Amino acid sequence: MDRLQAIVAFSRVVEAGSFARAAERLDTSVSAVSRHVSDLEAHLGARLLNRTTRRLSLTETGQAFHERCVQILADLDEAEEAAHAGTAHPRGVLRVTSSITFGARHLAPVLASFMARYPEVQVDIELSDRAVDLVEEGMDAAVRIGLIGSQQLVGRKVADTTMICCASPDYLQRHGTPVRPEDLTQHRCLTYEYASMRNSWAFRGCEGDGAEHVVRIGGALHANNGRFLTAMAVEGLGITYEPDFIVGPEIRTGKLVRVLAGWELPPSPIYVVYPSRRHLSAKVRAFAEHVAEAFRVPSWTLDKPAEKGNRDARVRSSSRPQNKRKEHA
Repeated sequence: MDRLQAIVAFSRVVEAGSFARAAERLDTSVSAVSRHVSDLEAHLGARLLNRTTRRLSLTETGQAFHERCVQILADLDEAEEAAHAGTAHPRGVLRVTSSITFGARHLAPVLASFMARYPEVQVDIELSDRAVDLVEEGMDAAVRIGLIGSQQLVGRKVADTTMICCASPDYLQRHGTPVRPEDLTQHRCLTYEYASMRNSWAFRGCEGDGAEHVVRIGGALHANNGRFLTAMAVEGLGITYEPDFIVGPEIRTGKLVRVLAGWELPPSPIYVVYPSRRHLSAKVRAFAEHVAEAFRVPSWTLDKPAEKGNRDARVRSSSRPQNKRKEHA
């Protein structure tokens, strides 16, 4: 038995005063309406209607049940209207996750302008250096760098970031400046807990061969936050290898100096990620559009403005799920 269909049939019979008129309103047969009501009574184990050849009347149980049915159907109509409105105009609570440093430094002003633009949206954001499981933890979207995280997620590319190798002028004066990646084995390197290769840094050959050079590095300081490692590099403790969105301000002010500039890997993409594009809510769609627009020319780029082409290309991850992977922050 379809309980909802049976409840609708019962309510229409009560409103119309007969099975025949209820059947007309529901565009079905009288026998079908009668069967729905009989099945509902059998399911409840109680008579809801007194039937005579001349009229129908509610039993005491039927009267109480009908009052609840009216409320249930009204709530359902209201929920459907709200859902429909939510797909047409951004509203409701938007739950977003991002890595700590990127979220605090770059996503915060974008969210502020987004909320000013869409005042009916309330934002609940979780800043975390772990790759949050969006479905399991009820998140609407995430801003992720590099891997999207799962074959079940869809990502919209909104910007790029580049890894930068850098150190303070004081450190380089005391220990010398590396010329090739292999020189790093003679230097103090500040290592990051959640890097894909914890004690190794990868570089792309600058001689034009395109070969990737992986260098084993080590040092006295190890941490799980890129912003902290940057601060320690400013203090002269060693060489760090961080995304440009983290070390950009220190490099622009001269607190850090870029080294091995011709050896960086190609830029890594930054995505707005969401579970599926099917039935995508207006708030998530608007958020992805707003972030893409805000990051069209990233403020953290050190060399030149990012090209505008292919900003709204959408990709589906082809990698294996990486739910335990943590992001650089």
